[in-house]
Amino acid sequence: MWFSIVCEDVPDSLSRRQSVRADHLKRLETLKDEGRLLIAGPNPAVEANDPGEAGFTGSLIIAEFESLADARAWAEADPYIDAGVYAEVSIKPFKKVLP
Repeated sequence: MWFSIVCEDVPDSLSRRQSVRADHLKRLETLKDEGRLLIAGPNPAVEANDPGEAGFTGSLIIAEFESLADARAWAEADPYIDAGVYAEVSIKPFKKVLP
């Protein structure tokens, strides 16, 4: 089943994000290679694809997992968690309807 993983950043998270971004992206690439990633990306803090020093306010990942427990375990192992990027992570089942 698909699950949405909605993450909210702590204030001024940009340097923390940058310090472990490569490891974070590697895990997402693995999901993609396994055909289990629907979409993933950050929420810029301003209306720009590259927000520069404004940074980001969070992230959205929609991926396939066997269970909510599996989705939660995967999210809790994210390098952004250990680096203190995320203040809060919400995980819910997701039903893809469109497109």
